Amino acid sequence: MAMIETVNLTKRYGELIALDSLNLSIEEGDCYGFIGPNGAGKTTTIKILATLLKPSSGQAQIGGLTIGYQNRQIRPLIGYVPDFMGAYEDMVVTEYLEFFAAAYNIHGQQRKKVVQDVLELTDLTYKATAEVNSLSRGMQQRLSIARVLLHDPKVLLMDEPASGLDPRARIEIRELLKELKRMGKTILISSHILHELAELCNMVGIIERGQLLFSGSVSEILRRARVGHVIHIGVAERTDQAAELLAKAPGVEKVGVVDNGDTSVGDGRLIHIGFDATKGGSATDLPNILVNNGFRLTKFDEEPVNLETAFMRLTKGLVQ
Repeated sequence: MAMIETVNLTKRYGELIALDSLNLSIEEGDCYGFIGPNGAGKTTTIKILATLLKPSSGQAQIGGLTIGYQNRQIRPLIGYVPDFMGAYEDMVVTEYLEFFAAAYNIHGQQRKKVVQDVLELTDLTYKATAEVNSLSRGMQQRLSIARVLLHDPKVLLMDEPASGLDPRARIEIRELLKELKRMGKTILISSHILHELAELCNMVGIIERGQLLFSGSVSEILRRARVGHVIHIGVAERTDQAAELLAKAPGVEKVGVVDNGDTSVGDGRLIHIGFDATKGGSATDLPNILVNNGFRLTKFDEEPVNLETAFMRLTKGLVQ
């Protein structure tokens, strides 16, 4: 059974459809990266899962419990980290955490121990007596994570936790999330910092205009994004003839010769090839075709495909 599951989950605001029949399944222990353009429906999804919004139709479950009907049982299972934690003036860090621990019915010596434990886990022990509103944005985000860990939830729902952070703070948040993943937490995290999600998450989902375009492993999304990738080839001489030959190869959709001024690759020109592996052939066949026809290769590389390029291609509808 999936830890998080939605079936035809839909949310409407008048004529606007924020979520359109979203079907999402996240297994226990997954770290799931939820990515999409602004306004795609990421925050709406997370708020519904956090029991803060009611869906217009469809169903969402956490741990087999249905949102909207079993919210009281669901809330102890989840920890929700919004993109901004809000202001708590005149409260110091330990007071802030003890206040929320009390809200979770954690009392006495157990409360003190839990607060110390989460401060240690989030590396905020040295800030225990600092005022919350004096903390940097990165420290406030770590404190927000400490808050939701007080009751040891199974599921963490994180909406842009690294938004607005400087590079050091982003690294610290990333390392903290890796530790939470090692602890077996199921994590749903939305973010625009895609290369960090690729390091952190084992599963990703791409949402656009309220619709889920893709959901699966990082390796699968990268494999799909390689459809329609670009290859750069240099030959020692007769670049135009080599381009004409490659244009006839299986899978080659487009061929162009461009001047890059680098004479280390023959006459200073490169062949750019648009290649679609779904139409037969393999990109690794192209060097053999050239060599077998008397050409000497000086360059052969492919444009790197990472989570950012995959996101761009999928959201532009370039991969079906």
